[in-house]
Amino acid sequence: MHASARSPDWLRRSSSVTSGRGGAVAAGWVSRSWGPAAAMNFSEAFKLSSLLCKFSPDGKYLASCVQYRLVVRDANTLQICQLYTCLDQIQHIEWSADSLFILCALYKRGLVQVWSLEQPEWHCKIDEGSAGLVASCWSPDGRHILNTTEFHLRITVWSLCTKSVSYIKYPKACQQGITFTRDGRYLALAERRDCKDYVSILVCSDWQLLRHFDTDTQDLAGIEWAPNGCVLAAWDSCLEYKILLYSLDGRLLSAFCAYEWSLGIKSVAWSPSSQFLAVGSYDGKVGGRPRGEAHGQCPSGSDHVASTRPPPQVRILNHVTWKMITEFGHPATINNPKIVVYKEAEKSPPLVLGRLAFPPPRAAAGPLSSTESEYEVASVPVSLQTLKPAADRANPRIGIGALAFSPDNCFLATRSDSVPTAVWIWDIQKLRLLAVLEQLSAVRCFQWDPRQARLAICTGGGKVYLWSPAGCVSVQVPGEGDFQVLSVCWHLSGDSLALLSKDHFCLCFLETEQGVGTAFGQRGDHT
Repeated sequence: MHASARSPDWLRRSSSVTSGRGGAVAAGWVSRSWGPAAAMNFSEAFKLSSLLCKFSPDGKYLASCVQYRLVVRDANTLQICQLYTCLDQIQHIEWSADSLFILCALYKRGLVQVWSLEQPEWHCKIDEGSAGLVASCWSPDGRHILNTTEFHLRITVWSLCTKSVSYIKYPKACQQGITFTRDGRYLALAERRDCKDYVSILVCSDWQLLRHFDTDTQDLAGIEWAPNGCVLAAWDSCLEYKILLYSLDGRLLSAFCAYEWSLGIKSVAWSPSSQFLAVGSYDGKVGGRPRGEAHGQCPSGSDHVASTRPPPQVRILNHVTWKMITEFGHPATINNPKIVVYKEAEKSPPLVLGRLAFPPPRAAAGPLSSTESEYEVASVPVSLQTLKPAADRANPRIGIGALAFSPDNCFLATRSDSVPTAVWIWDIQKLRLLAVLEQLSAVRCFQWDPRQARLAICTGGGKVYLWSPAGCVSVQVPGEGDFQVLSVCWHLSGDSLALLSKDHFCLCFLETEQGVGTAFGQRGDHT
């Protein structure tokens, strides 16, 4: 249905920003890292459910969910453009590639509802019936929907144009079993049949099978195309360190194994240029190969098992030989004086004569909910806070839990789960550690600006943190109550950032102001 557009009384509020080194404060925010100058403004908070908030691919709209309602706003003015009502609580949303349709998945009911922005009176409902529904996504053309049934019995391809239905059998329940090439021409699907792993490559125009081949894996955990669509990476489960590189026609280009007899791969990321593949492991070279051993082979036997646990590693493979060019360790102590270590520190509030500051009630106090903080550049050596994993529990908190390349291919951001409060920034051009950001709380997520080397970080508190090669800032989210930032989402242009909490979201606008001088204060020297 079409809802009349109204202008919400949203207020843009400036926020004070604290930067490293030493925490110089700038009213409004000015930093050479964000352009000639920049001001940060925040919208009012809007209701949200299940962290479901996404910008459209063309950047014009912002979709958010409040239980069973889908709200589509203008990304610049935040005016409501459309308001849709679904049959039950929404559990997943996804924009079509052309931003004309939006998909709402209601997994509990086995339903998918599709809404049109051009024709609000048009709608589509897909009912999987007794087969159930566990996943739903768009095809790259934005006119087909792929639904995965319960127990991964099949994938149903629904056409919105012809209303035809196609079926894909034997999809595997794994971490990442479906991946499309960037140009939208091909789909790679992980399969499991007859107790063996396979990969099928299909043509998205007619869903015909192009290639089908088995993978030399014990338990295939995920697949992902390189951004250029020429190489497919497939990696084994955490019980075995193995990553395989396949060409479009199914030929095995290379196989990489760093060690045996220990937990293996935990995270994988392609660089935007497809030149590098970063592989994060659970631990270092426990049972790892010696330096002189071939990169594509696993050492046999247990002669190389180390007596001490080395720091978690990220290994970088190159696209020419698919051999490892370097590995990045994540030690608990930083000794190199060339590495800038930013430590978040609480700011002491100014004391007012005649007034005493009492701490907030325990129920109202969140993780650094109302305490302002600043970054300080620490002097080496710096000992980071480490977390001792529970040896008697599954999924231990060790290894590289998250990694992401910057859009210009110059930097790599990583997080080691055994050092949960730190974000590591690596210089890919020089293949060395550039900076470490140590937060007061565990890092929940980080995401690169899609236009430049600017990283947004959140820790579940009332602040958002930004890093660039020129320095970093800590920004308190203004407003009444405690807004705990659990996730972030960049706009396509990089001019705004959606901050998501459990029940609300707000937008942070990064406005460039020409003619204003730089007032970033002192900063860490990354040279």
